[in-house]
Amino acid sequence: MKLFLDSAIVKDILPRVKSGLISGVTTNPTLIKKSGRDPLDVYRELSHDVSDISMEVVAQDLPQFIDESLKLSDYFGDIATIKVPCTDIGLKTCKYLANRGIRVNVTLVFSSSQAILAALAGATYVSPFVGRMDDNSLNGLGLIADISNIFQKHKVDTQILAASIRDTQSVARAFGLGANICTIPVKVFDGMSQHVLTDKGLDQFDHDYMASVKN
Repeated sequence: MKLFLDSAIVKDILPRVKSGLISGVTTNPTLIKKSGRDPLDVYRELSHDVSDISMEVVAQDLPQFIDESLKLSDYFGDIATIKVPCTDIGLKTCKYLANRGIRVNVTLVFSSSQAILAALAGATYVSPFVGRMDDNSLNGLGLIADISNIFQKHKVDTQILAASIRDTQSVARAFGLGANICTIPVKVFDGMSQHVLTDKGLDQFDHDYMASVKN
């Protein structure tokens, strides 16, 4: 069971990584755009503290996908997890990279059949998009359960990386349904340790402690 941060804002990521509770970072072109920085600069800065960074490749054809993937892998080494879409070209890229021992995260997965293909292509991670499925009246967490059942029955090594998670409850449910990893926004990570009853209990403890000290 691992947590990744889904962000490209270095100043938000590093303090939370240093908590020892975060095992990796996932990025995508949209998150990179929000950061306002060059992706390579983001990866370089994170690489000092993060051992697993999903770096998404954007290309037009198979040779370009492979070429861009190898450039990232050669430059960043074991830190790089190459992130490719679950398309025909993406899966072919995955198979090529996996045969070379390079970690691959197959993203934009919305069905069990896509997850099966990603596993057969040798993906290290398969990323079902929970929130985006829910936005389209589909059962995102149900897909986590379906993929988990298939992978367990067939002893598949590919790990389920639950993505597009928008609330703390979905993190717990995703893990309960068989996700190996949840990648979450900073806001969701920060919210996981918070509960109104914890706050009330702490207030009571503080009150009682101060009363006992005065006595």
